[in-house]
Amino acid sequence: MATFLHVESAGGVVLLIATAQALILANSPWADYYEAFWTTVLEINLGPFTLAEDLRHWVNDLIMVFFFFVVGLEIKYELVAGELRDRRAAAVPALAALGGMVVPAAFYLLFNAGGEGAAGWGIPMATDIAFAMGVLAVLGPRVPLAARIFLLTLAIVDDIGAIAVIAIFYTDDLSLPWLGVAAAGVIVVIVLQRLHVWSREPYILLGAVIWLATFESGVHATIAGVVLGLLTPARPLLNAPAARRAVREAADDDDLTTDDLRRLRFLISESTSPAEWLARALHPWTAYFFLPMFAFANAGIPLSGEAFVAAAGSPVTLGIFAGLVLGKLIGITGVTWLAVRSGVGPLPRGSNWLQVAGLSLVAGIGFTVSLFITGLAFDYTAAEASEAKIGILIASFVAAVAGAAVLVLAGRRTAAGAPDSRKQPIDERVT
Repeated sequence: MATFLHVESAGGVVLLIATAQALILANSPWADYYEAFWTTVLEINLGPFTLAEDLRHWVNDLIMVFFFFVVGLEIKYELVAGELRDRRAAAVPALAALGGMVVPAAFYLLFNAGGEGAAGWGIPMATDIAFAMGVLAVLGPRVPLAARIFLLTLAIVDDIGAIAVIAIFYTDDLSLPWLGVAAAGVIVVIVLQRLHVWSREPYILLGAVIWLATFESGVHATIAGVVLGLLTPARPLLNAPAARRAVREAADDDDLTTDDLRRLRFLISESTSPAEWLARALHPWTAYFFLPMFAFANAGIPLSGEAFVAAAGSPVTLGIFAGLVLGKLIGITGVTWLAVRSGVGPLPRGSNWLQVAGLSLVAGIGFTVSLFITGLAFDYTAAEASEAKIGILIASFVAAVAGAAVLVLAGRRTAAGAPDSRKQPIDERVT
């Protein structure tokens, strides 16, 4: 958990730099070169199949698969061995995440129902884990660890909701034959796991087939990454104590052969769950490379005076701002209050309601997945796409600043109200 939080926090900084670079280039004399680069078509021929996409779509359809694969791995691990394993402990942030998805979508539709921007209702539902964790990292000990875990759990459940929205509502015309090929690939993966096939090569090949079939089926290709992540075992394939025992025995053996060393290496590697070691290996790549590349490809929008004037009167921009800032605050805080008052579960340990409000505002940073859904809801060149991106940038900035300010204030109040341990009797301090 600590490693995950650290990578997400540091990744948020890299993501911010990539976003700034995209915005600078898109508003510089090199703007035409920036756009020409990302609209360059790359064609790949696979026998009778030809895949032709511009570089921006290759990033969105292929590179982002790895991000969603890591999301699937993290969800699987949390369900089996993490925060979501204890259903009661996870109930409050899970319900809060639901409120933080439904209410923002409702706010958006208040401005856009029946209009040209109605398709973007899923944009303000998302929470960007990297940026949100980055804000909490800057605040340091002002935010209790339990509150950080609350927001992380909320964001993970939010990811589940975003994935479901993408799969169900942002899917093109379905091709049932290709969907059948993808389903067959998933079944083969499950069968190989039941047969205890541990070699990684078959799964890599099957993963490529499932991605291609999903891509051709009309379902967004990133869903293949999520499915493969959820299929990955979250428990060790080998018994960890047995592996340690074998290593201790080998340490006393002076006649180890190359085969013995290879076997010991296998025992050690397989005593960690595949979901855990894959997430550990891929998470830095997604945080420091894949997501920044996505931001660099998609965040470059003109920020001229005309663009801001158009956005200021756009129901798309206003709906996104209202959804991410007000919708997240009202939805998360309100549902958390209802859940705690009804006895579903407690507040995060060491937290108060002002901190919950601050976390709710920070959850309004909806950068990565919000941009991703924007690309699904609107054509890249459409006015609505530009207005949506401006809304995402402004709302995410306001949510970050407002959330940080509220959390700082909450931390000061908590510190001011805390009893001075130096004035307490010794026995009370011990207990």
